[in-house]
Amino acid sequence: MEASFSSSSLMLVTQAVTILEKCKTISELRQIHAQMIKTNLVSNTFAASKLVSFCCLTGDLDHALSVFHRIQNPNPFIYFTLINCFTESSNPLESVYLYAHMLTCLEDWKGIEFSLPSVLKACGRLEAFEEGQQVHGQICKTRLLFDPFVANSVVRMYLEFGQVGFARRAFDKMPERDVISWNSLITGYLRAGEIELARELFDEMPERDLVSYNAMIDGYGKFGKCELAEEIFGMADHKDVKTWTSMISAYVRNHYPKKALDMFGEMLCLGVRPDAPALVSVLSAIADLGFVEEGKWIHAYISTKKLEMKTGFIGSALIDMYAKCGHIENAYHVFRSISHNRNVGDWNSMISGLAIHGLGTEALELFHDMEGLKIEPDEITFLGLLGACSHGGLVDEGRYCFKIMQEKYNIVPKVQHYGCIIDLLSRAGYLEDALGVLRNMPFEPDVLAWKAILSASMKHENVVIGENAALQAIELAPEDSSCYVLLSNIYAKTGRWDDVAKVRSRMKQRRVGKIPGCSSILVRGKVHVFVVGKAIDEKFTREVLSKLDDVVSRLKLEGYQPDLTQVLLDVEVEGKESLLSVHSEKMALAFGLTNTSHGAPIHIVKNLRVCRDCHSFMKLVSRVYNRRIVIRDQNRFHHFENGFCSCKDYW
Repeated sequence: MEASFSSSSLMLVTQAVTILEKCKTISELRQIHAQMIKTNLVSNTFAASKLVSFCCLTGDLDHALSVFHRIQNPNPFIYFTLINCFTESSNPLESVYLYAHMLTCLEDWKGIEFSLPSVLKACGRLEAFEEGQQVHGQICKTRLLFDPFVANSVVRMYLEFGQVGFARRAFDKMPERDVISWNSLITGYLRAGEIELARELFDEMPERDLVSYNAMIDGYGKFGKCELAEEIFGMADHKDVKTWTSMISAYVRNHYPKKALDMFGEMLCLGVRPDAPALVSVLSAIADLGFVEEGKWIHAYISTKKLEMKTGFIGSALIDMYAKCGHIENAYHVFRSISHNRNVGDWNSMISGLAIHGLGTEALELFHDMEGLKIEPDEITFLGLLGACSHGGLVDEGRYCFKIMQEKYNIVPKVQHYGCIIDLLSRAGYLEDALGVLRNMPFEPDVLAWKAILSASMKHENVVIGENAALQAIELAPEDSSCYVLLSNIYAKTGRWDDVAKVRSRMKQRRVGKIPGCSSILVRGKVHVFVVGKAIDEKFTREVLSKLDDVVSRLKLEGYQPDLTQVLLDVEVEGKESLLSVHSEKMALAFGLTNTSHGAPIHIVKNLRVCRDCHSFMKLVSRVYNRRIVIRDQNRFHHFENGFCSCKDYW
């Protein structure tokens, strides 16, 4: 048919192709298609293939398929174009059908190698293991294994199935391996958690590229092996932004925020421009540290580079950073500033931020705004809402949220959601109701659920429930010191000192160390850390203790009486008062009063829950010294001002 085309027909083909290349809309495409039908150009394989290609570029795959079915003798290139597009679409199964059709229609299999990587990828996406093996068998019968693109696609397909053994066998049988082959298998091993096998392969590689180093750094980071990630980082002669980002992320993921921040600074000094993932990671590190000045600098950098519009994650990270640094107003300002480009992650960050500041009512109002804008909440939204209700003592509202997440939004609660509702009920004193939820969960309760019961039992002085919860928690997490400490505290509150001694003896036998309370404060760009009775930098200890004595004396004139029930040790009254007076948050406060200007707010971060005596102490200091004090403890924020706390004494 095509051989009979005259020179004028060839001119028509050229004109049609030229017009197609200038085509911009679907409607224009349909007009050109109609004209090609009238002039019989659709029977020209070259012209038809261009029409199919343009349909694929515009995403109109149904139209592309309808054109394809009218081509009398489609060539391998047309098949490749369609197979490749359907592989990346929501209907990858069509790629497999087209591949099967191609094998039956082509006189020989010449040219099918271009489509094979896409077909193998489609099989991987569909989890079509048997079909993938059949394609692999066809490849083995030909010499196509010598094509590195095809051979590498076989390895990647098996890795997509999670079949690491099959991938390794395919890798071992490859006639030639390039760096992509090695990197594919290393990445597959890392994804499967086979860290040692990945390292063995990495060490065997005849040559490595940046992908090799970045994959290993990222893999080690995800599995908590920061020292090994550092080793690989040091081995890389050349580093790109992903290398730096992978190492920063490894530090953040494994709770080394200071190292992450230091590495980010080093990266900037070397002139490496951070990408969005690097900025999100470093904002997460700043959020962990709890000090905002570096975060404000990052925010300014992001605004200067106008990166907010390039990724939805930066806005969420900024909101989260400001909220966790105690600046909820700044978080809300960022939230408002991205009003035209918000995603569900931004709403979740804002709701969770309000939750940790005890602003439960405001979090619920924000959720209602979210519903009004028809933004579909997800499971993280409800974790934030349930946490907000828990911190605010909003029991009825929390029950309602737990109900609608299932009935209205068809979200199946996970163990974390059950943990939140258990925490909500037990904090409010509904211990039996909380136990009922725990017993009726569709899966075994985790240690956090039992610890919520345990902590509330301590607060509400229910020894029986608390003792059982502690024993359950210890069985699930025998190395978690907080379970033993809370059980010991329950016994101490009721004067059961023999049982206190038994708990401590068990901790000693199991080599479980108690996490020491520490508090930190940022003054003039430097973080100062305090533990009970001393500063980590000991040159400040005497100064701080002296100031603390002055503060306690002044507060006693205002009616302060130390809450000796917070000292759960069998010591005399004088000893209890002495121990109370040097809690780490009080040490940090005294340092802040001495080293910041009069009237300046004081921000403190504590690694454990603030005790009731320190809470009363902070309220009184905020009034007597006219200071705004913000403390972030293990669970939430406390904003002390004019003798009151934002938590309304519910925490």
